[in-house]
Amino acid sequence: MRKLGHRRGTCIALIAATLALAACQRPTEESDPISVDDFVDASAPAAVVANGSTDGRSYRVTRNNEPDLIVAYQFKTSFSVTVLVNANANDKKYDLTFPLTLAQAAVKVNQASGGILTPPSGDVERSEFVITQATGNKFAAAGATVTMNFDVWYTMPSQQKEALITVTFNMTDDDGRAFAKTATINVTP
Repeated sequence: MRKLGHRRGTCIALIAATLALAACQRPTEESDPISVDDFVDASAPAAVVANGSTDGRSYRVTRNNEPDLIVAYQFKTSFSVTVLVNANANDKKYDLTFPLTLAQAAVKVNQASGGILTPPSGDVERSEFVITQATGNKFAAAGATVTMNFDVWYTMPSQQKEALITVTFNMTDDDGRAFAKTATINVTP
């Protein structure tokens, strides 16, 4: 009899613990996914114009059993991008710790037609960029901005001006959480 009472007490305790644990858990609910686009904005021109590159910026083409070629970039364009950490950054669901640091900006230029990527067949897309000026790299609080000016040189296998530029901003908060914001810019034909 004693063993049965002990088992019954153990079973009741386990059932009570299971019910208490289930009561503590939140019901499954679908929530909006967290996206950097919710708390970081990048203001970039929708389209820019490129001109022939006349400043002598060049790239190297390595060749087997022949001297390397030094080739001037065909086109150059310039633009500014302003990155804003908006008021949503204060929302607890993002769990950001200020200041935020803009650690790196990278530019990729791709061959395009009508704003649509058109991967080259065979030859390589070539480009490089320089940030000619930046207002800083820290965002002390929501509402802070950083503006950067870019010069971009490129040559596309199509030999056309039209391209799609993607600028990626790699950022971290003060606790080391990393995230990236991108902006795209069309280079008109």
